[in-house]
Amino acid sequence: MHSISIIIPAYNSGEQLTECLRAIRDSSVLPLEIIVVDDSSTDDTRRRAVDDATHVLDSGGRRGPGFARNLGSQQAAGDILFFIDSDVCVWKDTIERIAHRFDSDPTLDAVMGSYDRFPRCWDFLSQYRNLMHAFVHQHGETHASTFWTGCGAVRRSVFVEHGGFDESRPRPAIEDIELGYRMRLHGRHLLLDRNLLVTHLKRWSFWSIIKTDIFDRGIPWTELILSSRFMPNDLNLRFSQRLSVLFAFLLVAVTGILLAQNGRHMLIPLLAIALLMLAGWWTEIRNLVRPLQALTLLSCFVAVLAQQTLSLHMYLLFLALLLSPVFLLLMRPSYHRDTTPAWSYFLCALYIVGSLCIAAFTLPARPLLLLWFVLIAVLCLLNARFYLFFRRERRIIFMMAVIPLHFLHHFYNGISFIIGLIRHCLAFLWRCVPRLKTAT
Repeated sequence: MHSISIIIPAYNSGEQLTECLRAIRDSSVLPLEIIVVDDSSTDDTRRRAVDDATHVLDSGGRRGPGFARNLGSQQAAGDILFFIDSDVCVWKDTIERIAHRFDSDPTLDAVMGSYDRFPRCWDFLSQYRNLMHAFVHQHGETHASTFWTGCGAVRRSVFVEHGGFDESRPRPAIEDIELGYRMRLHGRHLLLDRNLLVTHLKRWSFWSIIKTDIFDRGIPWTELILSSRFMPNDLNLRFSQRLSVLFAFLLVAVTGILLAQNGRHMLIPLLAIALLMLAGWWTEIRNLVRPLQALTLLSCFVAVLAQQTLSLHMYLLFLALLLSPVFLLLMRPSYHRDTTPAWSYFLCALYIVGSLCIAAFTLPARPLLLLWFVLIAVLCLLNARFYLFFRRERRIIFMMAVIPLHFLHHFYNGISFIIGLIRHCLAFLWRCVPRLKTAT
């Protein structure tokens, strides 16, 4: 059996690191060693690592996970380098599966796994983000086109031959993807094992999702694609996802035109969707006073707006619909289907269908309005498998709150691509300037 060295970069992750190391110690097969590289943490990360790790190294300053992993690999003695994050817990058989993969296939150069469907943090955004990642890997190609250090193992000789990770970024970014590109372009055999699972402990916020997707993933990944001229039809780069970005831009453009043409008429369905999303997100907050106050203010604003726009019977219908988010908030349904009252599904469906009907009857008959509904339908169809995954794993109310957030995901991914393209072109021109001066 191959010897396995586990390498974990850590920065201010004391409590999560303790759980991570405990899970390794409880594995069915123990690694040769556990190497934790402390990237100059300001909390008790180093002390916790000393208690459970085989070796604890210091990066000598905030250098980033790429540098930390390279430093750990230099000290590793195992044939296989198994990289995981400090906020990840391996399953009992994770290390055993890695050893079996390399023992049974001499041609295998690297293998990566997936997050499971049970992320530790149960707030809406953390569930959404971690389950999205799990879905992408569970539906990725078995012959992988990249590498992933959340749960990824590589032969030590292959890692050294390809020069390890890019150390230029002080924050977690695409250093694992970039290494995977280099290995794949040199004909290395990379495998995605969907049954190689780990549990993610990270808690996400709205702004951390935006920041990570745009600055740590979207823009640098775009630059990597353009410089390597390699865009596989896999993971987040599937053709359906590229089409979704295009249709998300069209949806935003059509929405802007409708707002300019119809003003408050168009705001009614948009605010209705926003109220439903906020009610879904706020159900997880223990202190309901502030969410209820905010929801009441928003409901009053929408009610006043609707009064100036709708006929009496439509207005009474809309007032009834406005109570639905309040009921959802007070009910605080669980994300588990077996504990969610059946009538909540009916309430959610009534709210959505009613809001769309009001939009259809209120807005003037225009081709752009029809186009708006068509774009929404196309986006839902392109990502139907993804949304049904959430419906199956959580519940319909959760799924409905995911859809507009996922539309936003496609939109800012397009923004990331545009920024990355501009940066790539400017870098190309900057490299060409000295050549032009030399030629003249």
